[in-house]
Amino acid sequence: MTLKKPLDTPIRYLKGIGPKREKSFKRLGINSVDDLLYYFPRRYEDRTKFTLIAKLIEGQVQTVRAKILSKVERRIFRRRQLNIIEVVVADASSKLSCVWFNQPYLKEYLKIGSSLILYGKIERYGSRLQMNSAEFEVISDSGDDSLNMARIVPIYTLPEGFTQRNLRKIINHALNEYLPQINDFLVYDIRSRNNLLNLVKSLSNIHFPQDADTQKQAYERLAFEEFFLFQLPLALRKLRKREKKGISHNIDAELSRNFISRLPFKLTQAQEKVIAEIALDMASSAAMQRLLQGDVGSGKTIVATLACIIAIQGGYQAALMVPTEILARQHFEKISSQIASSQGKEVKIELLTSSANKKEKEKIYKQIKEGRADLIIGTHALLEEEVVFKNLGLVVIDEQHKFGVGQRSLLPKKGFNPDVLIMTATPIPRTLAITLYGDLDISIINELPPGRPVIKTLLLKEKEKQQGYRIAREELRQGRQAFIVYPVIEESYALDIAGAKRMYEELKQDEFRGFKLGLVHGRLKQEEQDEIMRKFKDRELDALVSTTVLEVGIDIPNATCMIVESAERFGLSQLHQLRGRVGRGAETSFCLLISDCQTQEAKARLAAMVKFNDGFRIAEEDLKIRGPGEFFGSRQHGLTELKIGNPLTQMQLLRRAREEALRLLKIDPRLELKQDLPLKKRLLQRFPEYEKLMVVG
Repeated sequence: MTLKKPLDTPIRYLKGIGPKREKSFKRLGINSVDDLLYYFPRRYEDRTKFTLIAKLIEGQVQTVRAKILSKVERRIFRRRQLNIIEVVVADASSKLSCVWFNQPYLKEYLKIGSSLILYGKIERYGSRLQMNSAEFEVISDSGDDSLNMARIVPIYTLPEGFTQRNLRKIINHALNEYLPQINDFLVYDIRSRNNLLNLVKSLSNIHFPQDADTQKQAYERLAFEEFFLFQLPLALRKLRKREKKGISHNIDAELSRNFISRLPFKLTQAQEKVIAEIALDMASSAAMQRLLQGDVGSGKTIVATLACIIAIQGGYQAALMVPTEILARQHFEKISSQIASSQGKEVKIELLTSSANKKEKEKIYKQIKEGRADLIIGTHALLEEEVVFKNLGLVVIDEQHKFGVGQRSLLPKKGFNPDVLIMTATPIPRTLAITLYGDLDISIINELPPGRPVIKTLLLKEKEKQQGYRIAREELRQGRQAFIVYPVIEESYALDIAGAKRMYEELKQDEFRGFKLGLVHGRLKQEEQDEIMRKFKDRELDALVSTTVLEVGIDIPNATCMIVESAERFGLSQLHQLRGRVGRGAETSFCLLISDCQTQEAKARLAAMVKFNDGFRIAEEDLKIRGPGEFFGSRQHGLTELKIGNPLTQMQLLRRAREEALRLLKIDPRLELKQDLPLKKRLLQRFPEYEKLMVVG
């Protein structure tokens, strides 16, 4: 009897690897046989048929099989030296030129007479077609090549030192040796309801498809599996939170009514809808867990302030945590002013930041502990051990993506199941929000207050930069203010980006001579940043040269112009956040993007900025361009678990997976039934930190 080898067998014990080659796999996160089986191809080539060279179409990405007739290596000198390898290949129909740049080592692989599979975009140079920087694979003209020819062939991202051919051989060996012992952890009922393949057939056909239709079914099964495993812990967490008794707040008392009635503006319909959702949660005895999304300037802060007042009027304390001291101070001043103008119970507001001296902090700690501070606004300083609340009833976390997952969970632990409201000005398409925040209820403010001007966004090349400076100077002459933003502090010669420090000195002497300029960046001490921002807010400065410390929440209604230098160096959502620093008053505002971008991704980002002002549209475009892992920061959100599923293109599959997760947990909330034990084991392999969710109580 042969003992079965477990799937968690280290990768080095697999035939063809060993301790030395194991390191290459580990760099790609492949540590075990299980990891290898779930290391999916990035694309496929249908090698049952190839396009004849004579029938290649300009502009299309195509695959050909051909033989090398000639090879030339040369160097050219422009701004820098370029090493070029050019081969001419041919099939029975015609010839094709293929060129590679700065890859001199390829000459060892590209030998005259060798047969190749070539994959790349067909481009025209003069009268001839050419394939630049093609992916290629050297093939054998004879012998058994069942993994690499006459079939749909997988193409992988390669570990260092491996070719496609030997990686396919290793994966095929792993499939043959380990698939027979795999038990499917998705029970038959779930597979049947959703028309899903079993796991063995799915893994076999995702790597070596028997045909295109079966590959598609395998892809759907494995994507469903990822969504399902991702949703289960979120649903479990939501279930556990609802089991805990929270605070039933009095939502209709004098303090909140007075606050709303004395606001100097009318709430938007979207704000009123969200307030109603929050009030309903706070009135319930279950602890609120709600995500509030809203575009830049949509009025999230006033909604959060009202939620704090609801808690305070019942005798509870509220805490508002923000990522920066500048933003904390801004919230403190604005909320203090709004609450002071309403009548009724006096609300005691405190500001707690790390820059406060020891004596100030001790005084605030005492007021919080004794319950004499009603609303505490602060930064990470709220998480210090010395901060002890008497009766914490509501936690509000602003710009939640600036905090780690662990940090976000610490503040609510300072109370007895307080309500939690998490806010973000980075809009997330609802589908992805459900994926990431399935344990939270979601509210959206999708309407800007009336009278907000549309911000005119222009994309200017470097040679057109003077046009942008002229627009900015004209705004300054009208008594308004401007931001000039750079991606780095020090000059980077490698990337040829102007540094904020150097440009600040140049702009003072040249383009903005006669105007008062300030410089702010993240390497300044907090007190220095605060002082410069105060001067700008009080109009003692006309323009502010800055790095991305401006990205979050700065509110200067008199600022009407923003120039973003080297705009291609910023992410799309980051650019949208920066743009949100202007257009906060009644005047027409400008966002001027300076860039000579070259890559298709950068061009797509900047085109979206010019085309769209709506943050949700911007977010959708950003996700299409970069994918969810890059957009959110995969380490924080666990999106590295989504190796194959795409919530943007598989919305229905995601919804079905979520429904199945909820259905299962209603029947077996702790995955204790015999048929669910394989699933529980698989879930805890992927998410070991969720084991505590399975424990009663």
